[in-house]
Amino acid sequence: MRTLVLLACLAAGCLAQAPKPCRSPPLLSGALSVSNVKFYAFAKYTYDALGERIRFKELGSYENKTFGIDALLLFREGIMYTIYHGNKTCRKERLKKEDFHPMEIPGDATLLGQVILGSSSGPGQGLLVNTWYGEHVTPTGGKDKWMTTFTEFGCIPVSTTYYTEKTDWVLTTFFNIVVGIDDPQEFIPPTFCQKAQLDETAEAADFYSLFKNIKN
Repeated sequence: MRTLVLLACLAAGCLAQAPKPCRSPPLLSGALSVSNVKFYAFAKYTYDALGERIRFKELGSYENKTFGIDALLLFREGIMYTIYHGNKTCRKERLKKEDFHPMEIPGDATLLGQVILGSSSGPGQGLLVNTWYGEHVTPTGGKDKWMTTFTEFGCIPVSTTYYTEKTDWVLTTFFNIVVGIDDPQEFIPPTFCQKAQLDETAEAADFYSLFKNIKN
């Protein structure tokens, strides 16, 4: 009888520890790499889920041509600044407010598994992570798919693979993440951006608009 009770307690404990969808800390800074069959980029980023703001400073290659981008995305205001420090100018575009998505695992995600990256042989040799999968139907009837890995403790993003008809598969890998923001000024446009005029007639930008002028 005691054995049955012990097994029941162990089973309950295992169920209680099953991975659950989570949301990352609202303030993060770090680095990431983004790549697909056409481009590769390395970026330092600052992320503020409370104010719905992201700053990207990127270097990369598109079809064997290098590029650099400094972009400030202010989703709550619906504005994106692309900043050119060389000639101190900015391009100011409308931004789709609904495109802001906090770093999180949605509640309807499917757990693919929990693994240890590295080794479990000794302390500090491995990282416990959960990998999730999800998809949703687009307004055009297509289907976006994603697979993402977050740490079990802290809900810190590790990598995300995302598929859309527009971009094909895009791999994003996160590293050197720090919880918090060192410099809140990152979310304030440079003074020379005050002269930038918003093109009200242009189509609202999205994240992938950062790469639309790379070929030029």
